[in-house]
Amino acid sequence: MSRTLVDVDDDALAEAGKALGTATKKDTINEALRQVAGATRERRREAREEFQRMADEGGLDFDRLDEIDS
Repeated sequence: MSRTLVDVDDDALAEAGKALGTATKKDTINEALRQVAGATRERRREAREEFQRMADEGGLDFDRLDEIDS
């Protein structure tokens, strides 16, 4: 864990703490970072699954890409 000095919006931090159910500034910031990182991973996983579904259903026409590049 590293120590970083940052200016934080106190109102936003308090609101986030209430929403996250955290008791300290440190806990609030760390939980918010974990949730953002997790949400980003989840969106990437969902995008990969959707892309795979499209490919499995024949929704990707790579020959068409060759036509566009020509």
